Amino acid sequence: MNTRKHATMTLQQAVAGEPTLARLSRMAAESKARLAVVRPLLPPGLQGAVRPGIADADSWCLLVPHNAAAAKLRQLAPALLAALRTHGHAVETLRVKVERPAS
Repeated sequence: MNTRKHATMTLQQAVAGEPTLARLSRMAAESKARLAVVRPLLPPGLQGAVRPGIADADSWCLLVPHNAAAAKLRQLAPALLAALRTHGHAVETLRVKVERPAS
């Protein structure tokens, strides 16, 4: 009979204990925070369509569903970058990527 007790761990504890996962978790949180800053600046039709992508130290990627959305975000890039800097995010480069639907 096995009387050894197993310690339970939350997902957050497991992620924090693994350096690679912890780094990915921080990057995802940073990307989400950046999106919260720029979302109010987006046209109403795009606010729900834009998803946060990879957030590096000085660059950020936004994911959009189609080329028209990508073109609009590229037009708005200077204003979005200014808003990010105002809120303490040192983003120098904003990349926009069109997501292709899964086949």
